[in-house]
Amino acid sequence: MATTAVSDASFEQDVKNAELPVLVDFWAEWCGPCRTVGPILEELSEEFAGQLKVVKLDVESNPGIAQAYNIRGIPALLLFKNGEVAGQQIGALPKQQLRAWISGAIASV
Repeated sequence: MATTAVSDASFEQDVKNAELPVLVDFWAEWCGPCRTVGPILEELSEEFAGQLKVVKLDVESNPGIAQAYNIRGIPALLLFKNGEVAGQQIGALPKQQLRAWISGAIASV
């Protein structure tokens, strides 16, 4: 399951109403660390297929949701469970650390 793009318009349906936990990657094209984290999230989306949905939200094109969740730095990862923020990670982390963070967050369902 690859990462998919969401927008201000689709956020409610794709994230808040999702059955699985959803990891939202707040990013921008010009952000170097965001480009580093992107491929890692693609790999992790495959590893956690069936347990977690991974989506990307471009903060330049979709400022409404970024403002609503007070995103001040990117990359910012918010984990949603049952429509609510259940975890947050700001900044780029290595794959192992992201995997451990995600595992811990989705295990606490």
